[in-house]
Amino acid sequence: MRLIHLTLATILSCTMLPTWAGRPCKDEAPKTEVFRQAMSAAYANQLELDKLKPQVALIARVGQDLSEYRLKFSHIGFVWRDPSQAEQWRVKHLLNQCGTAQSDLWTEGLGNFFMDDPFSYDALIIVPPPEVQAKLYAWLSDPAKMQKMRGERYNMLAYPFSTEYQNSNQWVLEGLASAMSRDLEIKNREQAQQWLKLMNYQPTELKINTLKRLGGRMFRANIAFDDHPTDRRMSGKIDTITVDSIVSFLQLQTKGSRAYVVPAQAVPALQ
Repeated sequence: MRLIHLTLATILSCTMLPTWAGRPCKDEAPKTEVFRQAMSAAYANQLELDKLKPQVALIARVGQDLSEYRLKFSHIGFVWRDPSQAEQWRVKHLLNQCGTAQSDLWTEGLGNFFMDDPFSYDALIIVPPPEVQAKLYAWLSDPAKMQKMRGERYNMLAYPFSTEYQNSNQWVLEGLASAMSRDLEIKNREQAQQWLKLMNYQPTELKINTLKRLGGRMFRANIAFDDHPTDRRMSGKIDTITVDSIVSFLQLQTKGSRAYVVPAQAVPALQ
């Protein structure tokens, strides 16, 4: 396997609330075992992608243990053969900047994608139908269009039908909306959310009590709840965008979408 240049990426940990994706506040040398596991996971997923040969797919990782919420995969991005990078597999995704309320789009190799010391090295590859892949490819090839779908303020528990904030998975979902819409050319987040609501996208409901909500809001710049409907928020029901909800929506709205688990136990050891 051709090893690519690595930059350290760590998922922000939070004992009070689930963490979806983020960047560290300082650079540290990766631990040897983390490096080995990340490169092995990258190689296993590269082999699967080489076999599937999608023009564009989605790839999800397990950032932390979300079993309390009956979830496994926490963060998702697009994976494609980037024509500007010698046709190597690259992941395009939105990441939070060092626990702040800011985020940016990142393009990185599969090795970096798994360098966040995740809870496990299982991965999920989702292959949309060819017509959706073609539209996603065109969208990913146009930086201006991608930026129009990026929100200015990051919130790891962003409400799906508000443009006040955005989380990493929401950027992917809204990008999918622009590729899946047939009758309307979606050019911005407002249009994407209107289309998603029309197509009956169902977010994941998380049960988060008042204490957790207050703790998260007071101590984390990248957690907010004021974009959520008041009645549901006050009853501890937080609707947000998860990998599970994206996969379910894609499979319900398209014919031929396929999902492939790349399990950690199948990861080959590097020699």
